[in-house]
Amino acid sequence: MTETWNFENCAAVLTGEIELLKKISSAQSIVRQAVINKEWSDFDEKTAEVNRLGEEFALLEDQRIEIFSALSRLCGNGGDSEERPFYTLIINLPAEENRELSRLYRELKLETLKMRSLNESLLTYINEAKTMAAAYLEAVCPARGGKLYTRKGQRVSQDLKSMVLNNHF
Repeated sequence: MTETWNFENCAAVLTGEIELLKKISSAQSIVRQAVINKEWSDFDEKTAEVNRLGEEFALLEDQRIEIFSALSRLCGNGGDSEERPFYTLIINLPAEENRELSRLYRELKLETLKMRSLNESLLTYINEAKTMAAAYLEAVCPARGGKLYTRKGQRVSQDLKSMVLNNHF
């Protein structure tokens, strides 16, 4: 599908992406709190919601790329919006459209950076927890040599994705 340039459509797509990013951020905040508080009830539903919103965002992102390519063709760049920065693409638009698209694009970038920052902090927390769990197991059971086993005695991966310690002997 080759999109034609349309200011209203571009503004609607950017606004839609911003709104979805805010919803994703909110849903990820709930997931982050669940992980930190170790509340695993409804965890799958929470992550499924984040994934569903992410798929919606990917569709809007594809539309945005098509619209920017159409704008690039309109500016005589052959449709390759990657070669020219966004602000260079919109410089020849009417002043009001330029201001509105600049504002929306800035807000989209800020929301994206906020989400990236929060995701990185969650990943850091999870990696620290994995490292601590591995160090704890090594300290408690040094004879196991870094290996993990199921309760039936079969060796399993050490990725610590879903490990349960049975402290009841």
